[in-house]
Amino acid sequence: HHAAMPYSEISEFTNNLYREHGVAAKALIFLILTASRTNEIIRAEWQEIDFLSRSWNIPAIRMKSNRNHRVPLSQPACNLLKQMGQDTPSQYIFYNNVSKRPLSNMAMLKTLKARRPTLTVHGFRSTFRTWAAEKTDVQNDVIEAALAHIVSNKVIAAYQRGDLFEKRLKLMNDWATFLDVR
Repeated sequence: HHAAMPYSEISEFTNNLYREHGVAAKALIFLILTASRTNEIIRAEWQEIDFLSRSWNIPAIRMKSNRNHRVPLSQPACNLLKQMGQDTPSQYIFYNNVSKRPLSNMAMLKTLKARRPTLTVHGFRSTFRTWAAEKTDVQNDVIEAALAHIVSNKVIAAYQRGDLFEKRLKLMNDWATFLDVR
């Protein structure tokens, strides 16, 4: 139960953060837009991004579930990536300017704590989950797939083999619209 921001406050928070120029701030916005985990964000590589299909393909080795995960990218998420620029001296999207290595796993937390000291970065996943449950009519399995959660019901898992990508893309577009990143 990580401390999370109420979804009623997330748009103002994200827009204030969007005006900042630091890499950690941009990484945190990308995390919020994609409802991803810290490790997935800080180790994201340009080769995993497919702008044509608007997807981010995270290899199993970086996923908690040890399964490949395809993340649908809303237009604001794509815009943020394009703003970061692919012509960088690092394979990583969000990197330390000195070492060219991935950001520290504390970089986003430090950025968050400077603004909201009682919250956790992982809590933004809860913010997304609560918003999706309370403000959309999206099916629970689509929301859980967006969070890369494993289906615990073995019968459903045996038969449901798709990744619900199109439905998740619509959900992430709706989330980005709610966030109103500008």
